[in-house]
Parts: sequence; structure tokens; C-alpha cells
Amino acid sequence: MNARALLAGFALALCAASAPHAQLAGVQRQVLERAAGPVDGQEVLLVRVEIAPGTATGRHSHPGIETGYVVAGEVVMQVDGESPRTLVPGDSYLIPAGRIHDVRVVGGRPARALATFVVERGKPLATPAAP
Repeated sequence: MNARALLAGFALALCAASAPHAQLAGVQRQVLERAAGPVDGQEVLLVRVEIAPGTATGRHSHPGIETGYVVAGEVVMQVDGESPRTLVPGDSYLIPAGRIHDVRVVGGRPARALATFVVERGKPLATPAAP
């Protein structure tokens, strides 16, 4: 599996849970694994994320925790209530449930990440937030 395929799941962020969702232009997500969560009503998703150069995910939140690992590229992650963080390959991140955040690619290479979500089953994986 190449690195390009591996990261099609970054902040993602931002992939398909049980409910349908729209893919944001420049953001690709692929659910690799899905399992019952640690608590009734939850599910765990392992997702490949890729974000094209010059693209941002847009401010959004998730109905559960997102944690991940940057595989390629460079991004600036802005989580409400925190200072912006620049993430490069080898960096990891954790976004608390419901926390609004945005991820923007820096430079001319796509960003790729492997993300794990522990979310409420049946809710949209990502909900857009007000600007």
C-alpha cells in the first residue's frame, strides 16, 4: 500500500460513518475498518485521509474523539481553544469529542494521515461549524 493511499483519511478529517456524507472537494476519506465501540451506541472507524495542496477541511466537529498520525505532507491544525499546530510526518494528534477544528495543507504536497474515530453510531461523522 503506498503512502498516497494511506492518508486519504486525514482530521480529518471527516469520513463516512453510518450516515451518508458529502466529500469536500480536495479531501478524500476511505474507511478501512469499522467495529463496535467500547460503549454501546459507539463505533470505531479507522480512516485513510488525503487533503490536496491548497485545501482546508473547513471548520467542523465530530460526535466523538478523533486521533491520528500524519504520514505525509505538512498541515496547520487549528482546534478551538488551542494554539495552531503545524504537523509533519511522524506527528500525532487528538481532538476531543465535539471540539471544532480545521486542517489546512501547507506547501505543494498533499497531506496524508491515518485517523481513528470513536463516535456515536448513526450520527454524521463530521458536522460543519459556523465560520
